[in-house]
Amino acid sequence: MALPAHAQTRSGPRPALLVLEDGRAFRGESFGAEGETFGEAVFSTGMSGYQETLTDPSYHRQVVVMTAPHVGNTGMNDEDPESSRIWVAGYVVRDPARVPSSWRSTRTLDDALREQGVVGISGVDTRALTRHLRERGAMRVGISTTETDAERLLGRVRESGEMAGANLSEAVTTTEAYVVPAVGEKRFTVAAVDLGIKANTPRMMSERGIEVHVLPATASLDDVRETGADGLFFSNGPGDPAATTGQVELLQDALRAGVPYFGICFGNQLFGRALGFGTYKLKYGHRGINQPVMDRTTSKVEVTAHNHGFAVDAPLEGSTTTEFGEATVSHVCLNDDVVEGLELRDADGALVSFSVQYHPEAAAGPHDAAYLFDRFCDLMSDRKDA
Repeated sequence: MALPAHAQTRSGPRPALLVLEDGRAFRGESFGAEGETFGEAVFSTGMSGYQETLTDPSYHRQVVVMTAPHVGNTGMNDEDPESSRIWVAGYVVRDPARVPSSWRSTRTLDDALREQGVVGISGVDTRALTRHLRERGAMRVGISTTETDAERLLGRVRESGEMAGANLSEAVTTTEAYVVPAVGEKRFTVAAVDLGIKANTPRMMSERGIEVHVLPATASLDDVRETGADGLFFSNGPGDPAATTGQVELLQDALRAGVPYFGICFGNQLFGRALGFGTYKLKYGHRGINQPVMDRTTSKVEVTAHNHGFAVDAPLEGSTTTEFGEATVSHVCLNDDVVEGLELRDADGALVSFSVQYHPEAAAGPHDAAYLFDRFCDLMSDRKDA
């Protein structure tokens, strides 16, 4: 019996070459589009949810290495994308599925990558590649189906752009503001600055009675005020937080105006910088859906979804006096003590703003941190009643 059209695969894929900027090379087969691509090599430890990873704008200019050996068995569908396109610069897998087995699948992963021009490589020892990145750190990489000479490709890798110092939020943001209406009775209005927002974020807020006004990354405080916002939200996004200044200034203006704030991922890093803390590049970052984090306000440990290569440099103990109030580290990664959340309290000890480094909106799960959207609602309610 013939396979359905979306389950058919190409025969005879072309050889492909992957070269890291330190000269380490891997050979495999073309997966996805043919051609050549460059980016920062990072690895993701998730065993599921690859469609969310691919369509997360935070992965802009990154080549994602999947540590799970078998990828693509659920295919691709039209319901699960987190944005309008695939954002990864390249994709590396060991053993791609020959046929998708999910009833929801409308096309193969290979087909989706080819349709959107994403160059990938398969048949690679991703375990060895991941160990190399853990030991040497995230670095630039090139994948090519047209170049067979590793030294020539290495030269082009070393000429490609670096992630440090890159301001990328305006490359992935919405071009025009739009509104996601509240589900049921409207309780609050939130201005969400799109730095690379995922579709599930405004969806989760709308389910809690929040009317979400999604604004471009270039939004001003006047733009925020025009929405009638009860709160300000900064999304996840790509790039170096130290290279992003306009959004930090907006956030500082909002804090001075007493607007409650909630940020995730990149929004956590910008919150840290707005409070006067520095940020730094992690050796290889946190990416995947199995990262343990402790919420210090409840002492509970959450299994969380991550995608970040930068972190906030803030003291884990005690509080820091800022122009806006007392800042403390509220969440910590249990693997390496990286700052995973910040809180800001006023002179009376009341919470006025907070952020987390991970993804409470992770559609593929885990869902341990979904309560943070409720905490945001409580914060806006308290500020309204004050």
